[in-house]
Amino acid sequence: MGRIIAVANQKGGVGKSTTAINLSACLAEKGKKVLAIDMDPQGNTTSGLGVDKNNVENTLYELLLGETGAEDTILKDVVENVDLIPSNINLSGAEIELIGVEDKEYILRKITEKIRDNYDYIIMDCPPSLNMLTINALTAATSVLVPIQCEYYALEGLSQLIHTIDLVRDRLNKDLIMEGVVFTMYDARTNLSLQVVENVKDNLQQNIYKTIIPRNVRLAEAPSYGQPINIYDPRSSGAESYRLLADEVISREDE
Repeated sequence: MGRIIAVANQKGGVGKSTTAINLSACLAEKGKKVLAIDMDPQGNTTSGLGVDKNNVENTLYELLLGETGAEDTILKDVVENVDLIPSNINLSGAEIELIGVEDKEYILRKITEKIRDNYDYIIMDCPPSLNMLTINALTAATSVLVPIQCEYYALEGLSQLIHTIDLVRDRLNKDLIMEGVVFTMYDARTNLSLQVVENVKDNLQQNIYKTIIPRNVRLAEAPSYGQPINIYDPRSSGAESYRLLADEVISREDE
């Protein structure tokens, strides 16, 4: 049974898509079979994995509305060992289309249950809000990974996210666990980054990954070339960091 990890934080710009893309690619590099699901209408994970989001026939939107099946939506081997369920701006209409649909929180779960045996990992890139798409992801997931940017307002909104995770666990998905928090955009030259890490550790009774993702120019450039960092610049500090994160994620499997 594959692990289903939702990469979630309702704050934008914290490195969710970067983490979803590069964690997927680095898990695949280690021989794991991965499905990335782009849950964000911005489609950053789709384009970051080299797919033209405006020219895909079927996306998550059609899949959620039942207009197509998973087998017709999944793009195979967009990167070696990584399959993708793509998204584009159409997905922003899903919220309205699903009003009144019975058990709408469980739509994605029903889809992933049919395909999760084909994968070691399903990585879902959630939108930067706690909307129906995020709720669907949390209901389908086995765990939640929360990227936190090393900046002053890092903890803001985090308690709200944890409250939402607790609500989903109580009402929709009793098996959901907190995979952990991963720090992103860490700048070793500033005291602030260090303070944020210490502050979160002091205030958060959650698993915190040892791996910290640095601010890295190559990491920022990679999506514009449609490549994960381990392909775009395999020897960069960004690539090394995501490989270490993949190692940590795999090691949690054994616990």
